[in-house]
Amino acid sequence: MHPGAHPRDRAAVVMAGSGATLSYGDLDDHSIQLAHHWHEAGLRPGDHVAILLENAPSYFEVVWAALRSGLYYTPVNFHLTPDEVAYVLADCGARAVVTSPSQVGKLASLPAEVDVLVVGDTYEPALARRSTQPLPAQPCGHGMFYSSGTTGRPKGILFPLPDREVTDDDPMVISGGPLGLADGCVYLLPAPLYHTSPVVTGALCHRYGGTVVVMERFDAAGCLETIERYQVDVAQFVPTMFVRMLKLPGEERDRYDLSSLRHVSHAAAPCPVDVKRRMIEWWGPIILEFYAGSENVGSTMITSQEWLEHPGSVGLPRFCTTYICDDDFNVLPTGEVGSVWFDTPGAAMEYHGDPEKTAENRSPQGWYTMGDVGRLDDDGYLYLTDRKTFMIISGGVNIYPQESENALIGHPAVLDVAVIGVPNDDLGEEAKAVVQLVDPTAASDELAAELLAFCQESLARYKCPRSVDFVDQLPREDSGKLYKRRLRDEYWGDKESRIV
Repeated sequence: MHPGAHPRDRAAVVMAGSGATLSYGDLDDHSIQLAHHWHEAGLRPGDHVAILLENAPSYFEVVWAALRSGLYYTPVNFHLTPDEVAYVLADCGARAVVTSPSQVGKLASLPAEVDVLVVGDTYEPALARRSTQPLPAQPCGHGMFYSSGTTGRPKGILFPLPDREVTDDDPMVISGGPLGLADGCVYLLPAPLYHTSPVVTGALCHRYGGTVVVMERFDAAGCLETIERYQVDVAQFVPTMFVRMLKLPGEERDRYDLSSLRHVSHAAAPCPVDVKRRMIEWWGPIILEFYAGSENVGSTMITSQEWLEHPGSVGLPRFCTTYICDDDFNVLPTGEVGSVWFDTPGAAMEYHGDPEKTAENRSPQGWYTMGDVGRLDDDGYLYLTDRKTFMIISGGVNIYPQESENALIGHPAVLDVAVIGVPNDDLGEEAKAVVQLVDPTAASDELAAELLAFCQESLARYKCPRSVDFVDQLPREDSGKLYKRRLRDEYWGDKESRIV
């Protein structure tokens, strides 16, 4: 289905803070009008458009205009600098951009031939001049998302365009049951729409006829209040959001009625075992975890019930076969740690304009990887150890930061933590914990020693950090991903290291 298939007066998008609402009728009309605007500007199927917007109802108008025009749409992170924005727009070959007044200044270097519409300025008049009758042909478009760029220049993830019209059934509607979407559902998106999963799943919710409740910006207490106020029954989070909600005082967590929730999913980053267990205890066995990536080359899934039997696992493969391999692509025995590879029939992604990077993500057998390290248990459940590029090699010993990060986040004083490798003249590098505290004024040498001892209570000493630094804020993306490169640069400068 598509927006025009649902009751016109039903809410398609609601902004959690302001209450601003976009009806299905307006979503259908405005996306058709924008499709006409782009068509008159000369855009044709296979061309690229970019979205440089904060979270707003118009975001989905732009997405649906591309989806019904056979265009690739690229969401652009509004936190990027003008130079970073210029790189993405040039790399994807954007023929058109929709932006906001606060972001338009970042487009100063954009070629004059690129069509630019500014929401709240030129966008609305341009749409008002166009017809609300659909174009004669509405080939289905697709997103082209960029990797986060945490380890270098981001790369566009390109898929072939679907061979169908926007009015045809979408295979995701058939296979989307695990997401909990249904006709009339109220779906909470607390993350920025420039990330893959929020915007894709939000548009998929529109195919079902649900209402997407979008938070302008995540706030732990505000999220709980939003669930109660809008009677949210389906929601999607990242683990750092779980941590923020769990760190709220108990009386504040208990203040809100969350009984409407029936299905919660999380993905995008590893979830510490203690955090996941506490969330299941709090919200019940309604939490589903996915391990996947924007590349869509493999995925796993695990229910709450399965997770309680396999704590720490990210689940069983979906539509693919999982292998754990050594550096020579030999399949390792069950239980051994190695690179995670997926044999996924029909996977067809490539990194836009970068055949070398595309080849790096393929094995001689034709399998795909997302760069993670892990193991399989006897039942075939996958456990992730860490990103391969985050591994610390200290005196020839491999240390996976995720293990100590998961341990330290359980300390009541810790709000966020990253463990990185820093220079050590004897060992090459050693592990350091960079910690953001619940109460920044509590930072002290005594607390640092307490945190190191706390980590050593659950992990072998060699796996634990040797030192702790306190910071006011870790450089974490709104998606939950951490910019470890920024931390690395502060400690390494011009020195060389394997970590990023």
